[in-house]
Amino acid sequence: MAEPRAYLDYNASAPLLPAARSAVVAALDAANPSSVHAEGRAARRLIEDARRDVAALVNAKPDHVIFTSGATEAAVALLSPDWRMGRAALRMAHLYVSEADHPCVLNGGRFVREKVTRIGVTSDGIVDLDALALALASHDKAEGLPLVAIHAANNETGVIQPVAEVAVIVKAAGGVLVVDAVQAAGRIPLDMSVPYADYLILSSHKIGGPKGIGAIVAASDLMMPLPLVPGGGQEKGHRGGTENLAAIAGFGAAAREALAGLRDIEAVRQRRDAIEAIVTELVLDAEIFGKRVERLANTTFFAIPGTKAETAQIAFDLAGIALSAGSACSSGKVGPSHVLKAMGHGEEGGALRVSIGAATTAEDVERFRKALAGIAARRAARERAA
Repeated sequence: MAEPRAYLDYNASAPLLPAARSAVVAALDAANPSSVHAEGRAARRLIEDARRDVAALVNAKPDHVIFTSGATEAAVALLSPDWRMGRAALRMAHLYVSEADHPCVLNGGRFVREKVTRIGVTSDGIVDLDALALALASHDKAEGLPLVAIHAANNETGVIQPVAEVAVIVKAAGGVLVVDAVQAAGRIPLDMSVPYADYLILSSHKIGGPKGIGAIVAASDLMMPLPLVPGGGQEKGHRGGTENLAAIAGFGAAAREALAGLRDIEAVRQRRDAIEAIVTELVLDAEIFGKRVERLANTTFFAIPGTKAETAQIAFDLAGIALSAGSACSSGKVGPSHVLKAMGHGEEGGALRVSIGAATTAEDVERFRKALAGIAARRAARERAA
C-alpha cells in the first residue's frame, strides 16, 4: 500500500476547503443572477453574500468588491493607462513595479513596455523605498498620474513588503497604489479601512477556494479603470459577462474560513519553523532566503548549494512530497527565479519553496525530513566521489 503524500505547495494552490466545495456544489443549479424572477434573485443573493464575505476578509465595503476570473485578470484590468473618475477620463501615465513582483504584474498589464519602470529590491527582497521615491519624484505629472503596483507578500520567499511605507511615498507623489495581496490574504491581517492601498488583488484558490475566480477590492468607488471585459453591465459595469456563480460562492466560503483561520497562524509558523530547522540540520550550508526580515508564517524558500532546484524537486516528488522550485505560474515550466535574480543572489541553481497551511501535520513534516535526508545523503556521496 502506497504511503500518503505530503502536500507542501499551498502558495501554488491551497487544497479546496470542504466549506468551499459544498458552496460550489450548492450553487451549480442556481439560475442566472441577472434574472428578475425569484430564482434569479436567489442566485443574486448568493453572489452578494459571497461579496460580503470577501470584503470582510480585508475589512472593505462589499460594494467595492469586483469579481474577476482570477488574479491575473484583476491585475491586467487595474494596470491600465485609461481610467475614469465618474464620467471624466483619467490618465495613468506610467507604471512602477517591483523587480520581484509576480509575472502578471511585471508584464505591465495594458501599459506598453516603455511606460513601465521596474524598481529594485534589497538582498532580503524588500522593495527599495529610496529608489521608488526617486523614480516618482521624476515622474512628469503633466502626462498623467503615476500608478504603482507592489505585492504585499512575495509568492516565492514569503517576504512581506512595507506596504504602508510604500503608500506614504505614493500618496506624496499624487499616485495610485495597487497591491497584489494574493499570497497575503488569509495569512496576515489586511485592512482596507485604514490608509493602505487604493486597490487589492485577491485570488480564491490561494485561500482554499475554487480556481478560476478572483477579485479587485477598491478602497473607494470614485475611480476605476476602463473595463477589460465590457459587456452587459455585470459587476456595476466593471466586468461584463454572466457571473461564475458557483466559483463566487466557493470563494465566499473560503474567505470566511480564511478570516477565521488567522487566529491559527502561529501554529502554522511553528510547523514552518520546524521545517526550517530540519533544513539547517541536514544541509549545513543551506541558504534560506528572506530569513532576516518579516515573512509569511507558512513559507520558506531555500537553496541546497550544488544541487539544482528542479533536480531536488523531482527527488522530493518521488519521495511523496509536493513542493515547488519557485513559482508555479508559468504553465508548469521550471526555470530560473526572477525573484532570486532581483535579490542579487544569482539564479544558477534556483531554490525550493515549501508552503504550508493549517492542515499540514507533524507527519507531513516528518515525511519532509526523510525525503531531505535522502537528498542530503546522495549529495554527500557525490561530494566524496568528486
